[in-house]
Amino acid sequence: MLHAESRESRDASRPLAGKVALVTGGARRIGRAIALRLAQAGADVAITYRGWQPQAEETVRSLAECGVDAFAVRADLMDAESIRHCVAAAVKEFGRLDILVNNAGVFEQAALEEITVEQWDRVFATNTRAPFLVAQAACPHLRASGGRIVNIGSLGGMHPWATHAHYCTSKAALHMLSQTMAKAWAPEISVNCIAPGMIEQGEVGEAYAHFAEKTPMRRNGTAEDVAAAVFFFATAPHFITGQLLAVDGGLGL
Repeated sequence: MLHAESRESRDASRPLAGKVALVTGGARRIGRAIALRLAQAGADVAITYRGWQPQAEETVRSLAECGVDAFAVRADLMDAESIRHCVAAAVKEFGRLDILVNNAGVFEQAALEEITVEQWDRVFATNTRAPFLVAQAACPHLRASGGRIVNIGSLGGMHPWATHAHYCTSKAALHMLSQTMAKAWAPEISVNCIAPGMIEQGEVGEAYAHFAEKTPMRRNGTAEDVAAAVFFFATAPHFITGQLLAVDGGLGL
């Protein structure tokens, strides 16, 4: 009886055991925290990276220390063929795909009247087009497993930031894309989106103190806060789909 209870306890602490997750931009920062949270829950994890190979290798080692299999694949998310290759590589490595986290993104500040066509296109290609292409490539595998997609949007996609027009618009589009995916790919795949607010990742300065003061919870968020929200959608009832969850401490209220 004691042995059975012990096994049940272990299973409860690793609810994603036997599952496979793919996290784009998982080598560092928020992506790394997400990958680690899923690995701690028992999932085997593939991460993509572009120009951060040493960080990707270190993250893979940290994931493996969680007692799971881990894999890093270089991907240029501006290139459709590279995206198809990275999804195929993850499925070949692990034999299945259960969870896709579209985390990779770019954040940029610019005066609206000064944004160039190149800036606009680059931000949209990374923040909106790439999640669409990754999800499209992953769709057959997620359908087969009854899987889940979690897209990382932004509070900026819910509120207009005057000096981040291209960023805000690209994330607002990702929010709508998430809801469209949820309708189009149901009932096999659940799709949800997270909108982080001000997330500190080692930065300091007056701006961070200012936002912490404005936030009802009296602090800025952490990468682990975002990772916890991803874990929620990765383990919540499959019936929960098409939702946009702000992880902002009340900053957007």
